[in-house]
Amino acid sequence: MDITTIGEEIAARRKKLGLSQAELASKAGIGHSTLNALENGRLGELGLTRIAKVLSVLGMELKLEEAAGRRPTLEELMEEERDDQGVDRRG
Repeated sequence: MDITTIGEEIAARRKKLGLSQAELASKAGIGHSTLNALENGRLGELGLTRIAKVLSVLGMELKLEEAAGRRPTLEELMEEERDDQGVDRRG
């Protein structure tokens, strides 16, 4: 999950709870403009502590879990490329 998706989830939960951005920002101890940027995908980084404060006010939390699939390593990609180059594609 990236920061943009987290921001979208925060906005949806805030609206569901009937909180304004200003109210949530005040309760979480962050600036209104920072929360606005987070919710609208214009914030590159906020920091785990501040995100945790916002989530706590909303009754939410982040959970760590093992990824469903892992990404290939550089070595695996290079080997795949070598294998592809060795295939005769003239059919």
